[in-house]
Amino acid sequence: MTNRIYVAASEVRVNDHIYNGTGSNAHPTFAWETVTEVRQEDGLILLITGNTKGPHGEFWLEAEEQIEVIRYPEAAAPVAAAAKAKPKHGH
Repeated sequence: MTNRIYVAASEVRVNDHIYNGTGSNAHPTFAWETVTEVRQEDGLILLITGNTKGPHGEFWLEAEEQIEVIRYPEAAAPVAAAAKAKPKHGH
């Protein structure tokens, strides 16, 4: 289950999805972009979407500015498989 929440720009995490408007495509699903890097520069928060070495999007925000994100729950640590008992032959 995902959570669509409002957070301060300083609380945005890598892998959050941020809204980038509809652009050239009218379908709203394509307007959400994955944050691949979060930096603080000159007192502002820089959110980078896409490939940092190639074409990417940049969003400059004030640290306390509210932004809507879609955040997936963090994966729980894998639980070690319980040891299986050997089946016994009934006679």
